[in-house]
Amino acid sequence: MWSERFAAMLMLVVMASLLRASWELSRERSLAVELGADKARAGSNLYAATNLEDAELAPWQKEWAEKAVRGYRKAQEKKWRRWNEAMFERSG
Repeated sequence: MWSERFAAMLMLVVMASLLRASWELSRERSLAVELGADKARAGSNLYAATNLEDAELAPWQKEWAEKAVRGYRKAQEKKWRRWNEAMFERSG
């Protein structure tokens, strides 16, 4: 049922998986050394190592963020108003 070729391919997949696992583990260890053990343990996601709360935004970034939030809020209000009209007020 299993051919020689399948066994060779399975061996290749196992070796690639082990290589990837060792690379990920060494990356985690080096990240812990760079950031300090407490920061590395704080988040399980390695890509979230930079804490956004610690970063200070430039004034123009704060202004753009506030503008984006205001636009989002207006769009949501408009969406829910239309939904409300469609569901309840136009029942004719």
